[in-house]
Amino acid sequence: MTVPAAGPPHRADTQVCVRHPDRPTGLRCTRCDRPACPECLREAAVGMQCVDCVSAGARSTPRVRRQVGSSTPVVVPTLIAINVAVFVLTVINAGSVANNTDGSLFAAAALAPVQVAGGGWWRLVTSGFLHIGLLHLLFNMIALWFIGRDIELVLGRLRFSVLYGVSLLGGSAAVMLFGSPGGTVAGASGAIFGLMGALVVLLRRMRLPMTQALVIIGINVVLSLTIPGISLLGHLGGLVVGAVVAAGMVHGPARSRPAAGLVVAGGVVVVLLLAIVLRDVSFGSIVCDTAASCRRTA
Repeated sequence: MTVPAAGPPHRADTQVCVRHPDRPTGLRCTRCDRPACPECLREAAVGMQCVDCVSAGARSTPRVRRQVGSSTPVVVPTLIAINVAVFVLTVINAGSVANNTDGSLFAAAALAPVQVAGGGWWRLVTSGFLHIGLLHLLFNMIALWFIGRDIELVLGRLRFSVLYGVSLLGGSAAVMLFGSPGGTVAGASGAIFGLMGALVVLLRRMRLPMTQALVIIGINVVLSLTIPGISLLGHLGGLVVGAVVAAGMVHGPARSRPAAGLVVAGGVVVVLLLAIVLRDVSFGSIVCDTAASCRRTA
């Protein structure tokens, strides 16, 4: 949710999975400390263990551990495809790649608090799939790919989809609650910052080093503060909500953890919607004739 978004994070860690040498990874088995990709990790009582350690443990105990997450990222490529498709539509509508914001489609889907109060509640979601120019799209999609694919493999497709969607709403809610009433924002950065917050929670849960993730988040927050036009509120809202939702998904009793995570996510959505409704009410009666023309009525 930036104009333009901060650049993608860079992975300095070049270690590869011991079972798949073609797969770079920043994850390690908490038992043997060998690098392993998400596909080769399993949820353990303490952190995540590689399949070799799980097999060794299974020989001494009848307990069977379930596989964590999915084997192939599906949601992340789908989200990237949707974002690219929406960008192409705005370019066609505006008749320009560089000025895709000039079209009626972009104006009708971007987020401005006063327009949401005027009845455009869909903007809370649609703005997260809009991008202002090609570089904005490129930066966000690269960040989504590098951060999102490992998180999807660890959490699984359903929980990742919920995490992404609630983080997107969290970024929009922060803009709605604290942003300039007439200010317009767009972009997937709120949801991506939510993934950054989730990454820190996951690394802590698996007892893996968090320094790199914290540095990446810090750099992006600094860029949000220093580069004109970037929505810091959208970033921070997504970051906090993503961390909270991820914490609900990976902590708690193992047997009820998947359901508990979804309950936490649902509770966060309810709180966000209530806050947005109260903010809507505070505007009074607003009527928007067009995307750029709103007025208060008696």
